[in-house]
Amino acid sequence: MPPKEGLQDISPGEGTHGLPSPPPPRVPATAAAQRRSPHRGDRRRLRKTGQAPPAPRGSFPPSPPAAEPGPDPSRAPQRDRATARRGRPARQTSAVGRLPAGPAAGGGEAPPTPQSRAPGGRAPAARRRAAAPDGAAGTPLALRLREVLSRLSLGRQDVSDASGLVNQVVSHLIQAIRSQDGSFSSIERLGAGSYYEHVKISEPNEFDIMLVMPVARLQLDECDDTGAYYYLTFKRNPKEKYLLKFLDEDKKLSAFKMLQALREIIKREVKNIKSKKKAGSPAITLLIKNPPAEISVDIILTLEVQQSWPPSTQDGLKIEQWLGRKVRGEFRNKSLYLVAKQNKNEKVLKGNTWRLSFSHIEKAMMNNHGRSKTCCESDGPKCCRKSCLKLLKYLVEQLKMEYPKELEKFCSYHVKTAFFHSCVMWPNDTDWHVGDLDHCFQKYLGYFLHCLQKSQLPHFFIPKYNLLSLEDKASSDFLLRQINDELNNGFPIFQKSY
Repeated sequence: MPPKEGLQDISPGEGTHGLPSPPPPRVPATAAAQRRSPHRGDRRRLRKTGQAPPAPRGSFPPSPPAAEPGPDPSRAPQRDRATARRGRPARQTSAVGRLPAGPAAGGGEAPPTPQSRAPGGRAPAARRRAAAPDGAAGTPLALRLREVLSRLSLGRQDVSDASGLVNQVVSHLIQAIRSQDGSFSSIERLGAGSYYEHVKISEPNEFDIMLVMPVARLQLDECDDTGAYYYLTFKRNPKEKYLLKFLDEDKKLSAFKMLQALREIIKREVKNIKSKKKAGSPAITLLIKNPPAEISVDIILTLEVQQSWPPSTQDGLKIEQWLGRKVRGEFRNKSLYLVAKQNKNEKVLKGNTWRLSFSHIEKAMMNNHGRSKTCCESDGPKCCRKSCLKLLKYLVEQLKMEYPKELEKFCSYHVKTAFFHSCVMWPNDTDWHVGDLDHCFQKYLGYFLHCLQKSQLPHFFIPKYNLLSLEDKASSDFLLRQINDELNNGFPIFQKSY
């Protein structure tokens, strides 16, 4: 795809575990180079090594480049202070260059970050944070983003009312399902998705509820080259004899048959609640009246299998530098989840395919997202990871409302996957300081634009599974153009209401 306005030209290639491999960032000048007398040769070398490049046309409103890490440039060297006392002007230790992007997942380099037209150097990070420890002040972009975030916050009473209504309906439903003929007597409830990950925006009107069924060991056979979809068969006669009636003529466990049986039970139990089936969705959707609107509850049939994750996941979940090797091992020792999901690439659509699900792991990562174990706890340091995710979710959501047909292929999972990759590329909590919201959002958005440009967004757990299929390249191109338009015009869509 040709480079778009407002985005740097990026050479092709792949980084570790399938991440797009962007060009190496410019190396910032060292503190020593900044303190040298500004002779002509030094100035030339400084321009070559550390001067920030001119901003691309699609840049944000003024947001100066960040100061480089290292000794606090706000403190003059001892020699300069002495010189100043003798009546001579002290040397200025200006911050040169931009914030290093940091290593990408698996050792690659981070993608380019959209830059701002900056009339001058950015204040040192320590000084900025001291001036605005709560992140209330900052650049015009930061103020605009925080204003948007304030509108996206969920009202406490609204959340309480909606969740109470959902809990009442789901509890009754689960009790009724368990009391049937035994087919689903072992199900357990697990909340998943944005509401339970605390990244839901605007309204508490969508809930994802997984009905988890423990099943004995299964044989998983890949049904395509994505590594995400599988046929399931029993290696021996299962202890759960009632599952035998859900086998198809090839002795495969039929997702279609199980979903159909579950849907019949739900329809009998919730006669006064509308239910619908979304095309291609693994969920049974309930619509609960909650004047003046409705609450959508997705009921997702999920199999829990106590066995090793399949080989397609071996190189995924590369969180060692972010959450740690120990945490990765704990996650990979958790049960394998599979949801009833039709694979549209099958030659003959029989409805007997299942897709790997990592909702339980994603929820755990979202709710314990810091490298330090106290990140965003009540008495711990705050970061802006979730704020950045909410902003990009909202941007894509608004664009989808404006262009529903052109962007129907996109969903919040694309945004969340890009978020996890960004957390790996910038693993430190200081990379997401709450006072640096504008800069952090630009980094994250830059990676997402990079993925759109290359039509390559690897599944976070299954690296060979590209969520931006080349078959849908036209959609990626369209979204890329729309986001660049927003960049060039200061995000006018944030001011619209639908």
